[in-house]
Amino acid sequence: MRVSRWGRLSGVLLAGMLAVTLGLGPAPGAEKLKVGFVYVGPVADAGWTFAHDQGRRYLEGHANVATTKVESVPEGADSERVFTDLARKGYRLIVGTSFGYMDPMVKVAGEFPNVAFVHISGFKRAKNLATAFGRIEQPRYLTGLVAGSMTKSNIIGYVAAHPIPEVVRGINAFTLGVRATNPKATVHVVWSNTWYDPGQEKEAAESLLSIGADVLAQHQDSPAAIQAAAAHGKYAVGYNSDMSKFGPKTFLTAPVWDWGPMYLYFAKKVEAGTFAGEDVWWGMDRKVVDIAPIGPMVPAALKTMVMAKRTAMIAGKFNEFAGPIKDQNGKVRIAAGSALGDSAQLMMNWFVDGVVGTVPTK
Repeated sequence: MRVSRWGRLSGVLLAGMLAVTLGLGPAPGAEKLKVGFVYVGPVADAGWTFAHDQGRRYLEGHANVATTKVESVPEGADSERVFTDLARKGYRLIVGTSFGYMDPMVKVAGEFPNVAFVHISGFKRAKNLATAFGRIEQPRYLTGLVAGSMTKSNIIGYVAAHPIPEVVRGINAFTLGVRATNPKATVHVVWSNTWYDPGQEKEAAESLLSIGADVLAQHQDSPAAIQAAAAHGKYAVGYNSDMSKFGPKTFLTAPVWDWGPMYLYFAKKVEAGTFAGEDVWWGMDRKVVDIAPIGPMVPAALKTMVMAKRTAMIAGKFNEFAGPIKDQNGKVRIAAGSALGDSAQLMMNWFVDGVVGTVPTK
């Protein structure tokens, strides 16, 4: 998933310019709004695409819509063909769930000005093309609190997808949580350079276990890291959805998505004829992200502390990126009394103190 290094920043700057509502309301006589979803992976991945499909199902249950989904669509030319096909078939709201769909969606949106498009995690917008994402760093921080408390070796492994700001700030938020409960713990990062490749994800997880990691976390679409940890009797923090069934005795918790309310928001905009090329970035207060149920192996007092922090986040009384925060070299990046703003988060390409690893530069 799917955000460029500085793209969402430029998107923020452009949002005001493009937030012009369109006349994209229901066609005369139309009984249901046709909504098409294009997925980069299979619904059976149990992670990223599974979570989006849960959102599609939620939308079906809460709005007068008829939906369809197209799975495992590669980024690039293939996705352009699928978007075009859906638009020609009368789908009036089309959602693309991978960053690599961005340019094809921009092109197809220009060809179908009366169709509304939503691109998850992108930054290029148009009058009929909106972008959307969630503040998943909030629950990532909370899961870090759990991981930091549960490690005994003080070595936590993190299987990471691609070195883009979205993934980097997730690692940082998680590590800040880890250090809040265990200042001696370190988070070791291995890059898989893939969103969905269970074999490669497992291999990366095994490499972290081999250096003594007794808790694994991940930014991947499959539960491969959780399964690898479970096979060794080690704890794991998942991602995207509640993956506890893949490690019933070792799954601690996970930052999770609930896309349904956001999809309902956009569908209502289309139905009302007020859809706009806006950027939506919601947090736990809007219920698009949250923390999965915490496993029974976690002490009750720790669960209470984590949930209290969650409450503070939702109330706007705690910011996971509030200073003082140092980077790996000891430089103060965020001063005491201040917090990292959205623009800086969207460009984040450095690790906080406590992360072992580097952010590759291309």
